[in-house]
Amino acid sequence: MGTVFDGIDEKLRRWIEHQPMFVVATAPLAADGLMNCSPKGSRGTFRVLDERRFGYLDLTGSGVETLAHLRENGRIVVMFCAFEGRPRIVRLHGRGYAVLPGDSRFDDLLPRFSEHPGVRSIVVVDVTRVADSCGFGVPRLDYVADRDVLNLSRAKKGEPAMAAYRDKHNAHSLDGLPGLTDWPTAVSPSG
Repeated sequence: MGTVFDGIDEKLRRWIEHQPMFVVATAPLAADGLMNCSPKGSRGTFRVLDERRFGYLDLTGSGVETLAHLRENGRIVVMFCAFEGRPRIVRLHGRGYAVLPGDSRFDDLLPRFSEHPGVRSIVVVDVTRVADSCGFGVPRLDYVADRDVLNLSRAKKGEPAMAAYRDKHNAHSLDGLPGLTDWPTAVSPSG
C-alpha cells in the first residue's frame, strides 16, 4: 500500500536526489494531443528546493514537448524508481513552469545544480501531491555512470550553435504548441 506524504521531508529528499534518473510526464489539453514521457538523468540535475517545490535542469534536446505542455497547462508528474536497495516508486505531481536564462530567478537557481553545457531552462514545480508505491515490478539494475555524450556534444557545439539549434528544433511541440517561440518574458505557475 502506498503512502501520500504532506510534502518532501529531508529523508525523502535524500532518497530522491540519490536516484540516478527520473521520468517526466506531461500532456497537452487536446484530447488527441501527444502525451510526453521523458527520461532524465545526470546526478545533480534534480534538486528539491523546499518541502513543496523542486526543480530540474532542462537541457537542450531534440524536442520541446515538456516546455510546450507546461506553457499551455502546467500539469506535470515526475517519477523516481529504486533500481537498487528496497523497491520503491515515488511520484511528484504538480504545476510546473520554465525559468529561462535572462530571468533573474534563473541566476538564483542555477548554482544549486551541477554544471552542464546547453542548459535551456530550469523547470520548477510547485508540488500538489507526493506519494510512493511498492515498486515490486521494477527490476534491479546496476548504475554504472552518467553518460557524457550529451555534455560532450553540447560543449563541442558551443552556445551560438546551441541557440541556433533551439531556434530550429525547439520552436514548437510535435502538436504545434508554442515551445520556445515568442516565449513570454515572465512565465510563472499561473502561466
